[in-house]
Amino acid sequence: MSNFLYLHRLSFAFTVVLVILSLSLPFSTHSFDFTEATVDSIHEAFANHSLTSLQLVQYYLSMIRNLNPLLRAVIEVNPDALTQAARADLDRERNSTSNNNRLHGIPVLLKDIIGTADKLNTTAGSFALLGSVVTRDSGVVKRLREAGAVILGKASLSEWSFFRSDHAPSAWCARAGQGKNPYVVSADPCGSSSGSAIAVAANLVTVTLGTETDGSILCPSAANSVVGIKPTVGLTSRSGVIPISPRQDTIGPICRTVTDAVYVLDAIAGYDRYDANATEKAAKYIPQGGYMQFLKLDGLMGKRIGILRKGFFDFPKNSLQGKVFEQHFSIMREKGAILIDNLQIPNVSSVLDYNQSGEKLVLTAEFKVALNEYLSKLTSSPVRSLADVISFNEKHKKEEKIKEYGQLIFLMSESTNGIGSIERDAISNMARLSSEGIETLMREKQLDAIVTPDSSVSSVLAIGGYPGISVPAGYNETGVPFGICFGGLKGFEPKLIEIAYAFEQATKVRKPPHINSPMCPSSDLKQCYSHQ
Repeated sequence: MSNFLYLHRLSFAFTVVLVILSLSLPFSTHSFDFTEATVDSIHEAFANHSLTSLQLVQYYLSMIRNLNPLLRAVIEVNPDALTQAARADLDRERNSTSNNNRLHGIPVLLKDIIGTADKLNTTAGSFALLGSVVTRDSGVVKRLREAGAVILGKASLSEWSFFRSDHAPSAWCARAGQGKNPYVVSADPCGSSSGSAIAVAANLVTVTLGTETDGSILCPSAANSVVGIKPTVGLTSRSGVIPISPRQDTIGPICRTVTDAVYVLDAIAGYDRYDANATEKAAKYIPQGGYMQFLKLDGLMGKRIGILRKGFFDFPKNSLQGKVFEQHFSIMREKGAILIDNLQIPNVSSVLDYNQSGEKLVLTAEFKVALNEYLSKLTSSPVRSLADVISFNEKHKKEEKIKEYGQLIFLMSESTNGIGSIERDAISNMARLSSEGIETLMREKQLDAIVTPDSSVSSVLAIGGYPGISVPAGYNETGVPFGICFGGLKGFEPKLIEIAYAFEQATKVRKPPHINSPMCPSSDLKQCYSHQ
């Protein structure tokens, strides 16, 4: 048996043992309703002693056991999750101020490119990195641990953050298999932070972290009816995270509510000496007192929001989605928003063209440089360069499905030679497109945000390092979710949070999925939990 297959089976065995152990522990939660549990409802239950962190982790481990064989949202669970939960319970008993930190005792799943210096693997969903050891916790994980969060495990993803091949389906990776949309399993769950969105949508965890280079938080959030925040680049540290592009990569929360996403953002935003340049530049955008102060019911009042019609809201006449968005616009106006309709971003067609903008050219070159640097700093690893990863895939074609999906992007990236004049010209072009495009539009129209469906605006936000928030907007005729995205300029998170929260509270679109799994035949999530 090859070494990586042995390690994969060993990590799976740890997961099975931990779940079985959790089911053997005493369990009683009185009347606590786990379905759609929020950080606030959990803390209220902590305070009135109707729930412990240990019981919460037990519940999620059981949900993962029941639903993950179908959804493939989780790659592995943390062997220390129960210990961390018990420690959080003890800490709350001894120190009442622990309750002041909203993430204390809260289970978190991490996209499997976010490094943890523990028993969990960090592999980008690939067997090539199985058994590699990171030097330290990633910057965002360090902050989560300081906040008292329980690291529940690693979420699946589109392998290598969807940067190995154009031909692989969204949400597929070698280690977890094909991720499934919990609302309609045949529907695209999108990626690359697919597992994070699927898991939180299906109530396998309280909150999750995803990452985005271009669309990888916003798209799966919309497709799985959850909230995703793509922060301004540099607002959250990228240290210890398997990269694509230091210029575009950002780490953000994917949760069931805007409130929970803001709690997570508050915990992970800030300076990190291991990502000093980006986090120092973005630190000026972090408001004194944090982001929770912008959770306002009247957050739409007076906000100037630009509707980008052409190329974005081009739905067929009388389509369900078109009608739903018009209803949402009416609600936003009723709540005091000033909607400026039929706006267009200058040169938007060039921005949305992956090749014409230069984004593909630059990302392909940046990936090789950034990945080789990441791999070189690992304490130990089976691979030390992109060339090594390509070679590994060729040697393990069956496991990595090279025949089916290939690795064309890897090969293109390996053929590059760093950031030369051509790449620098392309970067300058993207900066010009941003300056003359969204920045000019928002300045001239004095906009607080732009609004688009799903993640259709992701490239506009990506190449400029701008933030966006996706909120559930509805479900199509077959039950597949769709989202609404509010985007803005660098540092616009306070405005976007006000808008997104007020919209969410006014519409209350999200509903939990009805899941039919061989391990959980009931469509009622409450009955999926079995403790025997």
